[in-house]
Amino acid sequence: MDNCFFKRDVISIEDFSREELDYLLNYAAEVKQNPFKFKEVMKGKVLAPLFFENSTRTSMSFKMAMHQLGGSVLDFDTDVSSLKKGETLADTLKMVEGYFPEVVVMRHSKDGSAQLAADILSVPLINAGDGQNQHPTQTMLDLLSIKEIKGEIDNLDIGLVGDLKYGRTVHSLAIALSKYKNVKIYFVSPDSLKVPRAFLNELREKGVIFFECGLDELQNVAQKVDILYMTRVQRERFPEGPEGEEEYHKVVLKYCLKNKMLEGARSNLKIMHPLPKVDEIESSIDASSYAYYFEQASNGIHIRKALLYLTTTK
Repeated sequence: MDNCFFKRDVISIEDFSREELDYLLNYAAEVKQNPFKFKEVMKGKVLAPLFFENSTRTSMSFKMAMHQLGGSVLDFDTDVSSLKKGETLADTLKMVEGYFPEVVVMRHSKDGSAQLAADILSVPLINAGDGQNQHPTQTMLDLLSIKEIKGEIDNLDIGLVGDLKYGRTVHSLAIALSKYKNVKIYFVSPDSLKVPRAFLNELREKGVIFFECGLDELQNVAQKVDILYMTRVQRERFPEGPEGEEEYHKVVLKYCLKNKMLEGARSNLKIMHPLPKVDEIESSIDASSYAYYFEQASNGIHIRKALLYLTTTK
């Protein structure tokens, strides 16, 4: 299969077929296994990272990925950029493109901002998260982790837990899993953070087998799945004001995966989390054989190295 990522924007996981995702996962696995082979492949090339929304892991891993490939990273601080003076996003993007980067990575709080940027730029745009919409590279590293854990993505039972209303991570992952065979998804959430009905209808049309469960069913789900994917309840995604604050605190008080809930779980169960985690996983679980979230996070470097290289190299 020829490189299907060259000069291609990475906006939504929807845009990629199973075959294309498998191509990327195999390539990322090779990058991980043979780091010295890729040490200088981006020499002379420049990454422009535009993070208009706070990020630690995603921002750091993209920058580290580019450095490990031998490329350069444009220094761009949105806190002191001309956006603070009222410059439009479109003008900022045109200005940045004038510095001749080979690829732009952007995170923005507005849904659809990644597509807007891709329409303006003539170089590949990689979406590092646009509002509540998509976070495709997180999903790609999640798929790499699942394949690493289980050897395949077909025929798995996967629990997606927590903020299923606002969480772009679980939405993107569910869409990606719909491309694989015989995957069963268990959606576990508080009533106020259930998966949006329209999204469930979309999954149903794709033939996905799924079950909706309340938080009181978390232990039962943990004992029957291969992967338990936990997510943080995101205060920043709740409405502003007293009502949003009250809704948030009602949820977090009841939401925590405890060690005792894993009694009777499959011996090869792995717990994943996009991080940061707060109070939703009991700290003692970190040292257990079930925890895989730190290994998962480290896979971000490998998937992003693969993407940076493939989008810029024929």
